[in-house]
Amino acid sequence: MRLVSYAAKDGGSHLGALTEHGVVDLCAAARELSLPRDTFASMSSWLEAGEPRLVDPAKLTARASSSALPLADLRLLPPVPRPGKIVAIGLNYKDHSLESGAAAPPKSPIIFAKFPTSIAGPEDAIVIPVGNPNVDYEAELAVVIGRRGKAIPAAQALEFVAGYMPLNDVSARVWQFGDKQWVRGKSCDTFCPTGPHLTTRDEIPDPHALAIRTRVNGITMQDSHTSRMIFRVPELIEFTSLSITLEPGDIIATGTPEGVGAFRKPPIFLKPGDMVEVEIEGLGVLRNPVVATTA
Repeated sequence: MRLVSYAAKDGGSHLGALTEHGVVDLCAAARELSLPRDTFASMSSWLEAGEPRLVDPAKLTARASSSALPLADLRLLPPVPRPGKIVAIGLNYKDHSLESGAAAPPKSPIIFAKFPTSIAGPEDAIVIPVGNPNVDYEAELAVVIGRRGKAIPAAQALEFVAGYMPLNDVSARVWQFGDKQWVRGKSCDTFCPTGPHLTTRDEIPDPHALAIRTRVNGITMQDSHTSRMIFRVPELIEFTSLSITLEPGDIIATGTPEGVGAFRKPPIFLKPGDMVEVEIEGLGVLRNPVVATTA
């Protein structure tokens, strides 16, 4: 199932299922689909239900053929509009670790945070801050947590995953490298685009079997595969949850492969007018224009 959060005419955030016919409003369709209405009122209520609740595909298709909303008529929001935590993983692909100048790949996951106010949705603008601090792209597989857990064993970790989506770990390199820590340079407003939808765990048997790419203005800048992660999703969940309680809606950004702009020769940074696309096999294409700040 592919789930979207979208803005409706009433100004609220709604939860929908993306089908070949368009988007089915799951709250409106709850009774017909034999669903608990409150659970499907929003992405947060679906996640907070504790276990991913899926919809019978046959019922969903029947509903979609008669009452789906055209995708072109909707404004998609970030699939998880306000995560409690964004746990990001640094240098989790060997080739990216080496291109960054590291002497060797990390021996354990490198964790940093992106603030929830950095979240942006599909088609939302990436805003270059005042001073233009060398803004860069980073394609990443995002893992969305679906169950509360602490000290989760790797063997059970995927049971705590609600689904997956593309994420762009946008980074202000001047601040990231100048601060000697990464949080400020990676947490600017709009620096965590996600989407276009959340694909539920049952649709992705192996999150380490997906092609991952970034294009800037149609030119491929990153072209890799999630099989090249150093630490895989179960390891990341186990490692993180040893010290941090994971809750429904939390996001783990699993790291980026080689090809980021900062380490190209010459470096390539984002500028107003650019269009950035992060594509992950089976999870869709996340598109975001780049603009200059007006503040």
